[in-house]
Amino acid sequence: MSERFRKECKTMVVSQPSIRCWTTKHVAKWLKEEGFSDYVDLLCNRHRLDGTSILTLTEYDLRSPPLELKVLGDIKRLMVSIRKLQKQNSDVLEELGYTYEGWLSGSGAHSPNSIQGSDWLYNGDPARDSDEPVASLSADQYHQYTNGKYKQHTRRLDPEYWKTILSSVYVVFVFGFTSFVMVIVHERVPDMQTYPPLPDIFLDSVPRIPWAFAMAEACGVVLCNIWLLVLLLHKHRSILLRRLCSLMGTVFMLRCITMFVTSLSVPGQHLQCSGKLNSDMWAKLKRAVAIWSGFGMTLTGVHTCGDYMFSGHTVVLTMLNFFVTEYTPRGWNFIHTLSWVLNLFGIFFILAAHEHYSIDVFIAFYITTRLFLYYHTLANTRAYQQSRRARIWFPMFSFFECNVNGPVPNEYCWPFSKPSILKRLIG
Repeated sequence: MSERFRKECKTMVVSQPSIRCWTTKHVAKWLKEEGFSDYVDLLCNRHRLDGTSILTLTEYDLRSPPLELKVLGDIKRLMVSIRKLQKQNSDVLEELGYTYEGWLSGSGAHSPNSIQGSDWLYNGDPARDSDEPVASLSADQYHQYTNGKYKQHTRRLDPEYWKTILSSVYVVFVFGFTSFVMVIVHERVPDMQTYPPLPDIFLDSVPRIPWAFAMAEACGVVLCNIWLLVLLLHKHRSILLRRLCSLMGTVFMLRCITMFVTSLSVPGQHLQCSGKLNSDMWAKLKRAVAIWSGFGMTLTGVHTCGDYMFSGHTVVLTMLNFFVTEYTPRGWNFIHTLSWVLNLFGIFFILAAHEHYSIDVFIAFYITTRLFLYYHTLANTRAYQQSRRARIWFPMFSFFECNVNGPVPNEYCWPFSKPSILKRLIG
């Protein structure tokens, strides 16, 4: 092909050479004729654009590194000139594997061979999501959506089950370690006679409701069932479970540190707390296993003291709420509203039961939401790939998310490969 181009260029030395034969000098001359002399040095001298390069240049190329043109008017005018050049050399574009008619009529914006592609529709930014379906695409392409927005291009995400297993082991270990720390903290709880409950505006203003804490845990159980249903039906359930385990384990590991370092006085006189219940290590381990197997819930008969900074119940409620709302489409308003109602009412019931100080609940909500948002912002933008600092500070995150390219689409499917098995079982 290159030999044919050389012969073609030789035959056109006298006349105007074909754009495929343009050198950087020809491009520089064309830029000057079009009134873009200021960009000759950048495009021709520094980046050595020849005829083929200038012909396939897009607005996204002009806006993005390494060119990064800053003047919007120049970008638009230069693109107009380039499109004229593309129209004049549409046959060359076709030989290069691109189409001109596609993007000229509008349908080419979704063609894989269109040279303008999505940046023609979105001012140079790649089009990832579209609120409305495009008629030229099939219905199957729009069956997948992310947070209620239709996806134009679907991609395969590797479930990496072995990483999910590692994250599950991590969170189980953290829960076990948290249970043991809760036993240690219980032994160090301040004496209720010497250290009375601290002043708290909410606790001092709202009378205690005896059944409120059980209601808070009931809200958590309902929210957990909703999340399990979403997880079961989600196509990328392995990635979702891995993220939940890594985030939950990290927050509870931080909770171990805070409640071990700072022992607050009991928030209510109704709590019967006394230190040094377990004398030997074996008794402590048995108590830790009881807390761990009972999920730290009073509904399962677990009663602890001293683990106030910060509220583990608030962490679970908030984390489940955020995962439910993040990994369901935006149009599922009922589920989102129900999730937030359960989260907020659960927090209110925790305070109404006088089981935690207000600061415990506030710090738990803040840390959980910030960590969730930081994690997903880094994962969706893949900013950690360009940041050495992020890889150093979040090594576990980098390990779990290194092969997840961008946001996880909310795609749903039957969890079993052969649903007919169920039909045979049912009869």
